[in-house]
Order: sequence, then C-alpha cells, then structure tokens
Amino acid sequence: MTITSEEELEGLKAIGRIVAQVLAAMGAAIEPGMTTAELDALGRAMLEKEGARSAPELAYKFPGATCISVNEEIAHGIPGTRIIRAGDLVNIDVSAEKDGFFGDTGASFPVPPVKSHVARLCRDGKRAMWEGIRAVKPGGRLNAIGDSIERFADKGGYTLIRNLASHGVGRSLHEEPEGISTWRDPSDRRLIHEGQVFTIEPFLSMGGDFAAELDDGWTLVSDPSAPTVQYEHSLVATKNGPVILTLA
Repeated sequence: MTITSEEELEGLKAIGRIVAQVLAAMGAAIEPGMTTAELDALGRAMLEKEGARSAPELAYKFPGATCISVNEEIAHGIPGTRIIRAGDLVNIDVSAEKDGFFGDTGASFPVPPVKSHVARLCRDGKRAMWEGIRAVKPGGRLNAIGDSIERFADKGGYTLIRNLASHGVGRSLHEEPEGISTWRDPSDRRLIHEGQVFTIEPFLSMGGDFAAELDDGWTLVSDPSAPTVQYEHSLVATKNGPVILTLA
C-alpha cells in the first residue's frame, strides 16, 4: 500500500509494534526441550490478547499462528512436535492483522551454546537487512536494495537465497510491489514511491542459494543445505528516510 494519511500510518505502527513485541517475547522464551508448538502457542496467546489475528492463518490457512523454522528449515516451518535443542538455529516469522492493517517481521535466534560461525552469520544477517534499509529512498530504484545487500554478502563470503523476495505489505500480507529482490537484479526498473510500504528480508546463507519446498507443502529448506538466517522489518519510504514499522 501507499500511505495517504496519518491515521493509516498509526494503524501500521500499531500492528507493527504488536508483531515486534511477539517476536521479541518468543525469541526470549526459546529453551532447549520445548517444542515449536509450545513456542507458537505463546505467540498465538500474545496476538489474541492484543486483538490481532495471525496473518498466515488468515491469508493462507497456514497450520500455525507463526512460522518457526529450525536448522535446515529456513522459512515457513510448521509448529509441531519438533523439540528445540541446544545449539539449534531457530527462525521465527511473525505477521498479523489488526483493524485492517498488516505487520510482518522475523528474526533468527541461535540457541546456546552458539558456534562462532553461527554467531557471525546472525550478526551479518542483521547487517545485511540494514544495508537494504539504508538504500530506501523515494524516487530511487527498488533494485538498489538488492544491490546493497549483495555487495555486503559478497564482501563477507556469503550467498543469498534467490527465490525468496521482499514484498509490499499493509492492507494485506503480500501485495504490490511484489518480488523485491534482496540480490542484484538489473532487470527491475521499478522506482520507490513516497509513502510506499514494504518489507526488507534478506536470507543470508553460508552456501545456499535456493529455497526448496518439502512434501508438507509449506516448509522451505536451503539448497544446497547450509546455515541460513533471515531478518525482516516492515517500513514506509519517506522523504526523511525509511520509517521502520516493526519496532517493539
């Protein structure tokens, strides 16, 4: 969507705060021995308390309130009986709707003890996201986001998952502009418009470049298999710089 009023901005900030708070609480609650279903139940309870609805359930009938992906899973993991163990890498994606507005955020959480290469990957995953955010300028090229992220990835010796893109958000979970690449894409000639609302969510990997779907029809894994992280914010492009909507 493109924001046309202060009321719309406040509505987006409200749901953005909710999903950010849920994500932070879920990340802090991760403990070895708990199941991903138990972690999802915490997220669901927090969303319901705020009067928000799970966006993946609402939009796609996803079998869970949040997406929780562990280790080889990199996105759209279904909460269930899988037990989280020490040393795991857990990605949580929280998106929800309230009062007709949608917010979308995500992060990867390493479970102690954390190996040095995983700690570095998580640190740089966040940095990659912020490289993309800093490239957002009304009137600028949409593909400048991917240019900035790929330059950062190349310097660190990382790869990027190239079939999972950022997207517009606001009045629905996925809307125009669709397919915002987080890698270099010179064929994309679209421009960023003032007031435009979208996510930035690079998948930074230590060797993977494609997301393959498992037989459950939801869960995505890295191909080739490699440690992979995702960090995501929703934002609004303004003349004074991007306004991050998904801050706790």
